[in-house]
Amino acid sequence: MGLRAESVQLVNCGAEPYALDGYPDLRLLDKAGAPVEATVAHGSAGITTGAPNVDARARRLVIAPGQAAYVPMVWRNLVTDSTVVATDGWALEVTPRRGAPTLMLRLTRPVDLGNTGKLGIGPWQELPR
Repeated sequence: MGLRAESVQLVNCGAEPYALDGYPDLRLLDKAGAPVEATVAHGSAGITTGAPNVDARARRLVIAPGQAAYVPMVWRNLVTDSTVVATDGWALEVTPRRGAPTLMLRLTRPVDLGNTGKLGIGPWQELPR
């Protein structure tokens, strides 16, 4: 079926609480660092069903120093049209909240979207200890 799930974690390495509100801004990049043509949507609609973390309600979250939060992601490595080149993302640009610096995360495995071009993300959630 090609269903994939992964998450991105953010650790508060500072000395003050860090507020997150809803969803980060995410952008996929290819191996050369160029943006990948993909739709990043809130939730799992059109990708799968029964993904409670991805379909969770967005809320404000404050993480204390040393604590972490995560964003769940789902996608399908699905080729629906053999004439369209499959898409692979090898890095993520993540802006955790409005006004924050954008962080680059190189991936050890690709976000292999096939040619669907859809990535579903959930809201920030506290990482259980």
